[in-house]
Amino acid sequence: MHYELYYWPTIQGRGEFVRLALEQAGADYKDVARGHDGEAALMRSLADPKLQRPPFAPPFLKAGRLVIAQTANILLFLGDRHGLAPRDEAGKLWVHELQLTIADLVSEVHDTHHPVGSSLYYEDQKREARRKAKDFREERIPKYLDYFEKVIKSNSKTNRYLAGSKLAYVDLSLFQIVHGLRYAFPRAMRTARRKYPLVTGLSERVAALPRIAAYLASPRRLPFNEEGIFRHYPELDADRNGSRKR
Repeated sequence: MHYELYYWPTIQGRGEFVRLALEQAGADYKDVARGHDGEAALMRSLADPKLQRPPFAPPFLKAGRLVIAQTANILLFLGDRHGLAPRDEAGKLWVHELQLTIADLVSEVHDTHHPVGSSLYYEDQKREARRKAKDFREERIPKYLDYFEKVIKSNSKTNRYLAGSKLAYVDLSLFQIVHGLRYAFPRAMRTARRKYPLVTGLSERVAALPRIAAYLASPRRLPFNEEGIFRHYPELDADRNGSRKR
């Protein structure tokens, strides 16, 4: 199966969760918008009047006649086809549930720099962003990472991955979360290695997977930047007085 991934060409964003799964699967895929006339092709596909089930927004994946949108939905499809999800129904639903929890976290990360409106520039909502980011750093990051640490620990025999001893697509997504948070909130994440050793260990194992390591070292892996979901604004990684914590 040849896949076509449609996502914005200059950012990791939500499309990166899909890219990681495609790379680990060794799948034959084209990142359409990064090719010649790519973004125009993305917009044409998004507005194609022939689509009976049009996607709301990127990312979306074309697989034969199928057009699949929403990150967690795409990963549900790829996980089943490429051995990146448990085979039993309960296991599939559990991994999908974990991925939806990650989707909630991704939305909260986005809201740290756009708490008022996505159509506004960050500079138009800096004051609100500082307040939102403070709550995110102090309350939400620990809440999510505590949860994922607990999930890994519940696999008492292995303590390797979120759904057991075998890698699943949600493990690739948690790797992306950890690295994204380290980029956006390096000071807030400074103690994560000590406080969340199982999450950290999982992330390191994913980074060392041969296909993922090759991808991370390649030009296919876009760098984090201040246009995507994970953005590093020093003032959002600071204490309530605006000064950075030492």
